[in-house]
Amino acid sequence: MKFTNLVPSVFYTDLAYGLKLFVDCLQFEVRHQDINSLQPYCVVTKDGISIMVFQDAQLAKEHHPELRLVTDDIEEVYLMVSTTHPHLLHPNLDKITVRPWGAKEFAIVDHQLGVRIQQW
Repeated sequence: MKFTNLVPSVFYTDLAYGLKLFVDCLQFEVRHQDINSLQPYCVVTKDGISIMVFQDAQLAKEHHPELRLVTDDIEEVYLMVSTTHPHLLHPNLDKITVRPWGAKEFAIVDHQLGVRIQQW
């Protein structure tokens, strides 16, 4: 048995918030969208990573996930995010920091989701 990908689902009260975070800030691309259904959603992708972003107010109230995106150039990602979307930097991890477990990390957050950017 072999798995080839993990595709998390993230729920927002308004799909536009998720697209601002993933497409505008992190430069994912919309691979598929179904915005006219009862539960609008998009599949966003970048570098082999896929995330399903749903609009569902009830599930958004129940789920507040944290994701980690691993990179091999955290300085480049931090420069891009801090320049274009500084308001998304998490107040508790708004600079690249070497964590006790040895990884470099910084974090971004919107009203629904926390994302740690990490480099080992």
